[in-house]
Amino acid sequence: MRRLPDTSRIMIVTDAWHAQVNGVVRTLSMLSAQLETLGQRVLVVGPDRFRTLPCPSYPEVRLSVLPRRRMARLFDEFAPDALHIATEGPLGIAASRLARRAGWQFTTAYHTRFPDYLAARIALPQQLAYAWLRRFHGRGSGTMVATRSLAAELRAHGFANTLLWSRGVDAAQFHPARAAPLAYERPIFLSVGRLAVEKNLAAFLDLDLPGTRLVVGDGPERARLEQRYGGSRTVFLGALQGVALARLFASSDVFVFPSRTDTFGLVVLEALASGTPVAAFPVCGPRDIIGGAVPPVGVLDEDLRAAALRALTIDRAECRRFAERFSWEACATLFMQNLVPVRPP
Repeated sequence: MRRLPDTSRIMIVTDAWHAQVNGVVRTLSMLSAQLETLGQRVLVVGPDRFRTLPCPSYPEVRLSVLPRRRMARLFDEFAPDALHIATEGPLGIAASRLARRAGWQFTTAYHTRFPDYLAARIALPQQLAYAWLRRFHGRGSGTMVATRSLAAELRAHGFANTLLWSRGVDAAQFHPARAAPLAYERPIFLSVGRLAVEKNLAAFLDLDLPGTRLVVGDGPERARLEQRYGGSRTVFLGALQGVALARLFASSDVFVFPSRTDTFGLVVLEALASGTPVAAFPVCGPRDIIGGAVPPVGVLDEDLRAAALRALTIDRAECRRFAERFSWEACATLFMQNLVPVRPP
């Protein structure tokens, strides 16, 4: 297969972009910055370039309206050497159609378990969602996935040509040295993420744990969860970023990750880089990241309370050493290896 030029023009099309706050946006932000550091020219095509409407039931997410014409102009103006379609929304669909019409090759990524999300929100049968996703991703030259477990899962649903593409962590920002005293009863159990039904926050908030539970994030479930669980022992802090978030990661005793639907879980790496052990269910994502860690840096158990309490005994220095294996440079290098030239040989 024809190789990309050493310095390439890489177009990344994504329906998830700033000002959204989620793992996809963080991944693509860090990826694009690292690609440019490695000498590539990168154009991220997100909803900020188009007229948008709020997504029903999730107004924080903006959906691009009739993007095809402007997308075609961006294709012509940037003339990419490689095209990567990161999401399956309106922009991803428009980019896929235009690329196929031009005879271009492209890669895609499977960031989000939409079949699980749709089943939780509108009771759409999962087989229908998988059929559509299989068709969408099958039109590309390869689908990037974050873990081997996810690749096996997608192959079982009929997906072909999955490409492994792991993640990184900013080990300078997320660091144990940022720890500071917190005015909460210890032990402190922290959860960070979107407050949405698919994140399974109730599995954490229903636990009978000592000390304090801190919840960082925003989303459509925040008001309901705060009304039901908020109090002196369960504190909702809203969305935090940068140093404020890094300080909280480093200052907590255990990071609890209750999601069963994430394809990776960047926050798991951010917690570990901060020296904070992880408690999670033994599912895709946490299992791939920390399941085989020796010495252990977290606890995976179907009994999430037991996992959280056992995680209190883990050596925090081992968590930091483990996270240092993950870099955004390695993530960007692997991404480039997975790309294909837009023009077939």
